[in-house]
Amino acid sequence: MAMPLFRTFGAVAAALGLFLAPLPTADAFGPVKSVKQQSAEARLLAQFESLAALSDGTVGIAVQDLSTGEEQSLNGDTLFPMASTYKVAVAGKILAMADAGALSLQDQVPLDPAQPARLRSLHDLIDLMLTHSDNDATDALVARAGGPATIHQWVAALGVKGLRVDSDTAHLLYRAMGISPAAGSFRRNVAAALEADSSLRQRDARDLPNIAFTLDPRDTSTPRAMNALLAAIQLGQALKPASTVYLLEMMERCHTGKARLKAMLPPGARIAHKTGSLNGYGGDVGIVTLPDGRMFAVSVFVMKDYKGRATRDSIMAHAARAAYDYFLFAPARRTA
Repeated sequence: MAMPLFRTFGAVAAALGLFLAPLPTADAFGPVKSVKQQSAEARLLAQFESLAALSDGTVGIAVQDLSTGEEQSLNGDTLFPMASTYKVAVAGKILAMADAGALSLQDQVPLDPAQPARLRSLHDLIDLMLTHSDNDATDALVARAGGPATIHQWVAALGVKGLRVDSDTAHLLYRAMGISPAAGSFRRNVAAALEADSSLRQRDARDLPNIAFTLDPRDTSTPRAMNALLAAIQLGQALKPASTVYLLEMMERCHTGKARLKAMLPPGARIAHKTGSLNGYGGDVGIVTLPDGRMFAVSVFVMKDYKGRATRDSIMAHAARAAYDYFLFAPARRTA
């Protein structure tokens, strides 16, 4: 059957309209990146790739400009064990409770449940946890916070996805070492396990990874999720201003990881950070301040690595310096 002429004309006109209608502006698809900016991004990601090639394991690097929100990453959405980097979340939850009036940082709590008379202030425990990565102090704080689940809930309430807290430090380390603990102290259980199993002693002595542990989703974070937590803290979305300053100044005094994120930054560069270490794993996460006051978050994790601590540390150091130079010297960006 022949189509009426007016319907044919209408169909043609409609089709032409699709071609003749004005195209959406570039801003409809987001800010346009200059050739220089695209080149700078490509160069940064190429540096990340070359650093990852130094390890025979998996490397995750994520950086985020805290002014514009710009992110660049390699394996930024891959889950990695957090190890002691989770202690940032522990401190955040305790300080949030202080902000709410649920506790005081001068409250005294036992450092070791087996020695209830050995009391320390919450302030002292946070200091020990963040500046020296003390595990006993951490687990005393986890207990005072109400357990790992309450810390996880606090992180989730900030809108951070891809980071989960499931254990205190002792039980995290039991899983990392492949130990089924008996009754008694952490140190006694570890000593007994190492004495009974020569393979555990060898893995510990040779700094070899426990692959099964690295595949366990518990107590993990993606690099981007860790940056999201750091950003929420720095931008005042997690804590009151005084508590934000308190936490970040404490992290600036971190004594561990001198060969990691801070190692290749210019002399005097400010960095508030927290490290984490396990066999075959290394991590360092923090906030770096540029000379003009701008800040960026950086999280670097290395897992399943057999090359050794020096290689892992070098990857973290070079990644932080590459990010520092990128944010300092790359062309000006437009915010989304």
